[in-house]
Formats: sequence, C-alpha cells, structure tokens
Amino acid sequence: MTAVFEPVVGRYLRLNLLGKPHRLYVEEAGQGIPLLCLHTAGSDTRQYRALLNDPDVLRHYRVIAFDLPWHGKSSPPAGWQDEEYRLTSRDYTDIVMGVADALELDGPVAMGCSIGGRIVLHLALEHPERFRAIIGLQSGAHVDPYYDINWLHRPDVHGGEVCAGVVSGLVGPLSPEAERWETLWHYMQGGPGIFKGDLHFYKLDGDIRGKVAEIDTSRCPLYLLSGEYDYSCTPEDTLDLVKRIKGAEANIMEGLGHFPMSEDPEKFLSYLRPVLDRIRGVNRVAS
Repeated sequence: MTAVFEPVVGRYLRLNLLGKPHRLYVEEAGQGIPLLCLHTAGSDTRQYRALLNDPDVLRHYRVIAFDLPWHGKSSPPAGWQDEEYRLTSRDYTDIVMGVADALELDGPVAMGCSIGGRIVLHLALEHPERFRAIIGLQSGAHVDPYYDINWLHRPDVHGGEVCAGVVSGLVGPLSPEAERWETLWHYMQGGPGIFKGDLHFYKLDGDIRGKVAEIDTSRCPLYLLSGEYDYSCTPEDTLDLVKRIKGAEANIMEGLGHFPMSEDPEKFLSYLRPVLDRIRGVNRVAS
C-alpha cells in the first residue's frame, strides 16, 4: 500500500470559552460553505472521518469538526480536577457559537448527532440568523432515561468499556464490522465521567419539547436524518419533530443506527449528499 496523506488538517485553536482559556482541537478539509460538525456524547471528531475525506462534499463545503472541551484531543480547562463535568444547554450553545465566532464562519451549516442533534435544535431556535441551515442527525426533543447513568463513572467499573457496552446496541445491525468497532473504540477512550456529564444535557437539561414548535424554518431550514435502528432517538421521535416544527423535513435512513456518520459512512453519505445539494441550491440528477 502506497503511503498517502488525507486532506484533513488538524490544528489547535486557543480561545476563551465559558470564561476560561481553552485549547480546542479542530479538524477541517475542503472549501466553500462552512459545515460545522458536532460529535456525539462521550466521543470526538473522529466520527466524521469519512465526511472529512469525501471528495464530492469537499468540492463545495469546508467541513469543520472540533472536539468539545474535555473530549478527544481537547483537554479540560485548568482546575478541572476540582469540579464535576456536567454539560448544560447554555454552556453547549455558548461553546458552539464561540467556536463559530473564533473561526469567523460566514453563514455556516451546523450538523450534529445525538447530543449534537439536540443542540442544533437549540441553535435553530435561538440563533437562526447565524446559520444557513441546520442538519440534525438522530435529533429528538428529549429522551426518557432507560438506564442508570451512575454506572458510567464508578471506581469499580472500567469506564471506557462500560460506555462502549451501553452504546453498542445503538449501532445498526447491518453496519460493517470494522466501522462498528472503530465507533465503539472512540467510546472506550473517553475521559472519566465525560459520557455521564454529556448525558446530563441529553437526558435532563437539554429537554426542548416545550419550545420546538417555535423554530422558524423560514429563517433557518431544518433537515433531520435518523437511522431506523435507534432506541435512544427513535424514528418516531424524529417524525414527531416534523409534526411540531412547520417546514422541517425528515428522512429515515434504512439500516443505520445512532452513529450513522461513523458506523456506515458510505450509506450515510448517500442520504447526506442530496441534503447538502439542496442547501447550496442544486438538484442532483439521478443516474
């Protein structure tokens, strides 16, 4: 095999977030419309590795993905040992907007999955003027707790392995073996208590059921893509959003689960590319 560099460039961005200095890891590739990608709870930007390498997308989009503070290659701020990590709606929104401002993104598209799919609903509601469009992957307005999250951070339990075990059933059963296990590997590498802290937002603080009907898609179009094999954000959860948000559009992705962009990238991209074409005003002609 001939050695070859991917087009992805990774750099560290120094900026202030939530009143503290941070060193944030950012990856990007391509040119054109900024596409800001938000990873799932407890994971990092590696979930978007296929999108960051797709020539078809990179011709028209500048794909940007960053590790949230405490995740992946983004270390927590100084003094982290004296606090418990708990992600909130306000902090999450401020982080995303802070990164968009620091990168001086002009009319970006925001796309997030799981917790990212939830926070993009908050962005569509609170900052529609800042985004060209919003794409929600596995987006639901809320989720009912279905396991005890205290198991995710205990001294007598291997945190990484239990996190991967919890999410393993959310991967679509038809996903390729290599991609399935790479998706789970990302979870095995998360910092202590980080997945649990993200789920504070996902299961409690980020509940937006009472506000989703206020989202104005005439100001910021909303596209929802959800895998059919997902008991965390079910297809019914996503379709319920379409009923409650005038103008929102949804497509249920056959064979995919909760991590579509990493568990089966090629199938996911077959659903995403037409949405990206629509956002830039192009109708793809079927071959």
